[in-house]
Order: sequence, then structure tokens, then C-alpha cells
Amino acid sequence: MTHTILVAEDDFIEGVDICDTCEEAGYFVEGPHLGMSSAMLALQKVRPDLAILDYQLGEGPLFALAQKLEEENVPIIFHSGADVPADIAARFPKAATLPKPCPPAQFIDTIHRMLAKP
Repeated sequence: MTHTILVAEDDFIEGVDICDTCEEAGYFVEGPHLGMSSAMLALQKVRPDLAILDYQLGEGPLFALAQKLEEENVPIIFHSGADVPADIAARFPKAATLPKPCPPAQFIDTIHRMLAKP
């Protein structure tokens, strides 16, 4: 079974790179979504198995999207150029965090680990 990964990243080049990495590893990718409204619309159409989110898109933090994903038990990986703020880490304790830039092997290892959790 192929897993679906939702990618929300406002840096188009970075988003395409993440999508390419996931596709090369055999995953189906929904995205990259450059804004929260686009990502929320995608979430209404298909429930992903995992989401990779830049916690801060150009329009602001992704609290609503992350909350919706958490309610649907979708694992989240926050991917950010800055440290993920403590309030976000506290609000979403099950989420993993990866720095920007992140080596593809570390991305794939984290995805495998998150998808393997019961």
C-alpha cells in the first residue's frame, strides 16, 4: 500500500524538493501547498497518512491545519528553518521536527519512523 503525504511549504523550491524526495522513496504526494487554504482544501478531499508542514507559512502559523490533522490522527513532521517554538511543540507533542535544510535520508528515516508508530 502506498502512503499519501501532504506537504505544506511556502517556499516553492523547498516544497518541490520535499515532494521529489518523498516520491523517489515510493510515496504518493499531495502538494506542495503554498498556503493553508490550499492545504485545508486538499485535506477535505483526501486523508493523508502523514503531513510535512512548515509550521509558519507566509499567511501565518498552521495551527488550524495541524489541529485538524491531529484530530484525524495524522502524524505530523514540522519542517522549519528556525527552531519550532516551544508553544507549538507543547501543543503538538506527538509531532516530529526537522530542520531546514534536511538531508533526504533523514527525511525518509523520519517518515518511516512516524508511519510505523501504532
